[in-house]
This record gives sequence, structure tokens and C-alpha cells, in this order.
Amino acid sequence: MTLIARTRLIPAVRVAAFFFMASLTALAGGAIAQPTFPSLSGRVVDQARLLTDAKEAEIAAKLEALEADTSDLLVVVTVDSLQGLEIEDYGYQLGRAWGIGQQNEDNGVLLIVAPNERKVRIEVGYGLEPILTDALSNQIIQNEILPPFREGGFERGITAGVDAIDTQLRLDPAEAQARAAAAEPTEPELPAYPATIITLIFLFLFVSILRAVGSGGRRRRRRDGLDPVLVWTAADVLGRSGRDRSGGGSDWGGGFGGFSGGGGSFGGGGASGGW
Repeated sequence: MTLIARTRLIPAVRVAAFFFMASLTALAGGAIAQPTFPSLSGRVVDQARLLTDAKEAEIAAKLEALEADTSDLLVVVTVDSLQGLEIEDYGYQLGRAWGIGQQNEDNGVLLIVAPNERKVRIEVGYGLEPILTDALSNQIIQNEILPPFREGGFERGITAGVDAIDTQLRLDPAEAQARAAAAEPTEPELPAYPATIITLIFLFLFVSILRAVGSGGRRRRRRDGLDPVLVWTAADVLGRSGRDRSGGGSDWGGGFGGFSGGGGSFGGGGASGGW
């Protein structure tokens, strides 16, 4: 499969994965509580207190200069807790909630550090996925961020990650895409989405069988066709996807305190790591 074909396929697979997960939630009749996010108070949100005031100011100034020079918005956030979520789920929800990036460009990036769960993630907005690919994001995490983290050097790791992302975003677009394309993908990154799809399909079928058995006669009286809950879920997911891809901005709004994220949107691009 060519690189272009793979690039076009990944968003569709993400939408499919999200569709199956939403369907499972609806069929199971459960409600997933939304996490409580810290306020977007600036370009550095150090809830976990990993940075000194001087280092926070230094990083914030670098991020402000990056936005002024390129219009790309990079925000660093450290959190006390992922609130029971995987960092991948937390990351794209946080990006959407804050609306990081310009509304019509989706050019936002989050560098998320969760020290209590020992997890880090680079969450990439739709518009920057061609130049800050999953493979390159993983390379930055593995080579620049995690080595200092394993020694307790959170300031060094965060600074190194910011510098690496800053360097990539400042490159000429053609050079940036070529560098991203040359990044070696790691084994865990490649099969993640196909494995998710296969797992969700089997879970979907299993839950459907359980519902069919439990509903008894009511299921028999229902006309053949899709479950109304499933139809509603599909319509909602497709509607959200269309708004995101057309640059319609975040479904959640964006911006808290005196700093606004801008209205960008995220679809799960990026990479994660742990130490």
C-alpha cells in the first residue's frame, strides 16, 4: 500500500473504530463519564507541578514564538490523573475540549505528561498529521522524552520534546513531510488500529447476542433492521466526523481563562509511551 493510500485510510479507520466503540456503549446501555480537564490557562498547563516557574516561562516563550512564526499551536500539559482513561482517549478529548489549533487549519499539538500513570503522549491535530506523523511522534517520545524521564528528569524530557516538535514544525512543509515519511514506524504503532477494529467487531457481535437473548419476545416483535439506538449512534458519529473534517471546530468549544485554544480538532493522531 502506498504512503498516500495509507494516509487516506487512517482517518477512515479511526472513524470506524470510534463508530464501533460508540455502538458498543449504546448497546450495553452504559454511560461513560466525561473527564474533568484542567483549565487552559496558557501554553503550559503544569497541573502536576513538574516544572519550575523559570522553566515554565522559558517553554511558554518558545511556544509563543512558534505560534507567531508558523501559526501552529503547541501546548504542554502535565496532569495529576488520567481519571481512569487511556492516555490516547484522554489526549484527543482534551484537544477537542480545549480546541487547540486554528479552526480552519486544525494545526494544534499537545504534549501530555501523566507522571502518576507514567505515561506521555504527543497528540496531533488533523492538519499537522502529514508532518508530525504517528511514527515521528513515537520517535520523539522514545529518543528525546523517555530517556530523561526514566532518570527522573521531567524538565529535561519535556524541554527535549518541545524542542524536537518545534524543530519539525518550523521546517519547510516539503522537507517536514519527507522527514516524517522517513521516520521508522515501531511494531506497536502499526497494528494498533487493525487490532482495535477486529477486537471491536467481535465485542460488538458478542454484546448483540447477549442483548438478543436478554430481550426475548421484544426482539421478535421488532421489525427486521438496525436497532434504533445503533442508527442514532451512527448518525451522531458521522455528523461529528463531518464537522471535524470540514474544519468546523471543536464540538466542545475551546479556551478557558485568558488563553484560547482557537477551535482546532483532533482525531487520535500521535503516539504514546511509558516509562
